[in-house]
Amino acid sequence: MAYAAGVDVGSTQTKAVVINEKGEIVGRSLIDTGANVMAAAQNSFNKALDMGKIPDEDVEYVVGTGYGRYKVTFGNTQITEISCHGRGAVHMFPDTRTVIDMGGQDSKAIRVSPDGEIVDFCMNDKCAAGTGRFLGAASSALDIPLDELGPTALDSDKPVRISTTCTVFAESEILAWLGKGKKVEDILWGVHLSIASRSIGLLRRVGIEDQITFTGGVARNTGMIKSLEEGMGKKVNVSEESHFMGALGAALFALDHIFASRKPAKKEVA
Repeated sequence: MAYAAGVDVGSTQTKAVVINEKGEIVGRSLIDTGANVMAAAQNSFNKALDMGKIPDEDVEYVVGTGYGRYKVTFGNTQITEISCHGRGAVHMFPDTRTVIDMGGQDSKAIRVSPDGEIVDFCMNDKCAAGTGRFLGAASSALDIPLDELGPTALDSDKPVRISTTCTVFAESEILAWLGKGKKVEDILWGVHLSIASRSIGLLRRVGIEDQITFTGGVARNTGMIKSLEEGMGKKVNVSEESHFMGALGAALFALDHIFASRKPAKKEVA
């Protein structure tokens, strides 16, 4: 059996996914990108192979994606993360028409066709206020691990209003609210609502159509899921694979290439 792979090199984390000919995930990995982007791509790919117990030579085609996609030097081609997230989301949730991808440094709103092709998109790449980095600022200011931010925020009954639109000043505002005696959970819920508001603004620019799929590392945050759903008045699709959606989409594009290469060439008519 042949395999296809996708490697998504993000600004903070690198993901790799290996799929079989049925499009099923058989190996995956997630590591910090770090300073050596090229090494992160290779290491993540190797770990995904190890997980699936798949020999390197059995992977016929590799697609690189993400901001560091050109550092996937062992890959066969590169495809933008917008295309890959759209493709991965529709593969996981076939009725997906809108995708919100929230990563460490940027957020993207994507509208897709039934077959996963990109209809429209916009991204928040000049300011990190609607991204995972904003949550990182809150984590640092409150000395709470990132994976505890969502559950803690959900205990809130009176969220504060976070007014800053700049991550640089987020810690100062959070500490100011602490100084006023506000509860940690109310501050955190305010942070989540602020991020959700900016993300929903992006989604409205491309048009919010059912169904909505949430991808990227921040999709693991339960507070972020609830704040988006409350802000839109709609449920969002979230999968255990949401963090790997870009790499999955890249692997699916790689699988397309494998199948296309197997088709017999058409004979020319004399």
